[in-house]
Amino acid sequence: MSTAGWIEAKPVIVYAFGLIFGFLILASAATLGLQRWRGGLEVVWLRIKTWWIMAAILAVAMLGRQWITICFFALLSFLALREFLSLIPTRRADRIILLVAFLAIPLQYWLVYAKWYGLFITLIPVFGFLLFPSLMAATGQTDGFLKAVSSVHWGLMTAVFSISHAAYLLALPAEGNPRAGGMGLLLYLLVLTQLNDVLQFLWGKSLGRRKITPAVSPNKTWEGMLGGLASSTVLSWLIAPWLTPLDLPQSLWMGALLSAAGFLGDINMSAVKRDIRVKDSGSILPGHGGILDRVDSLTFTAPLMFHIVYYLHY
Repeated sequence: MSTAGWIEAKPVIVYAFGLIFGFLILASAATLGLQRWRGGLEVVWLRIKTWWIMAAILAVAMLGRQWITICFFALLSFLALREFLSLIPTRRADRIILLVAFLAIPLQYWLVYAKWYGLFITLIPVFGFLLFPSLMAATGQTDGFLKAVSSVHWGLMTAVFSISHAAYLLALPAEGNPRAGGMGLLLYLLVLTQLNDVLQFLWGKSLGRRKITPAVSPNKTWEGMLGGLASSTVLSWLIAPWLTPLDLPQSLWMGALLSAAGFLGDINMSAVKRDIRVKDSGSILPGHGGILDRVDSLTFTAPLMFHIVYYLHY
């Protein structure tokens, strides 16, 4: 059912975006009030302003035609892969091969658009795994071979393969989720993943005492992680009936699983950044860092949710 004009999304998706912008208005008002009262919230205010921009871009991408949403995620993968390859040390002999790696992005997302699941699920993990080591071996450069191959494959798996699972939710049959379709599944994934990051941050700031991985991510605490997990489980219980086909027990453990997966995605990317001695992956998102800093949790939650929902309901 179309709403009007260029908007193709179901009404429940439009209402959900209304709630998202309503939440941002409340968060902005509360932050400005606290800033005037006690100060010290400049970073939080900067993050909220960036959230406004990200939410607006996401609304334009998701409320229109489906191919626009797929193109948006393809662009997201491109920016994430470019950011990753700009951070890691690369060999001069591999420069042409790195350009070839970018060709995997339009091909992977065309498979999403074409709903060609068999090739979508094997293109990068299987054919990419065979192709790129072979191309690098053909250059005759053996110094740093294993590290170079591993880096390119890891970048493709996280920045392209994992994130493309979010887009493939749109290709799932609409009858599996009559109320909100694939767009509802996608919005549920994004809201839960991103709010889990925020909730873990807020719980950690409020109650955090015991660090989980001080050598990898010093700001992560048990209190923040468990508070985020409990909050995300409740949030999933609240929004799953509107956006997904999950029943009550499924919505509860899906919320907990996505929270835990998001945490693991975050600390995995933190480990990469510690390895290459950078704090943030970039600066394109003021207050947040780079694209990889914003989608690190999504690289774990997207494939996990896709395969669970696919197994249970399709």
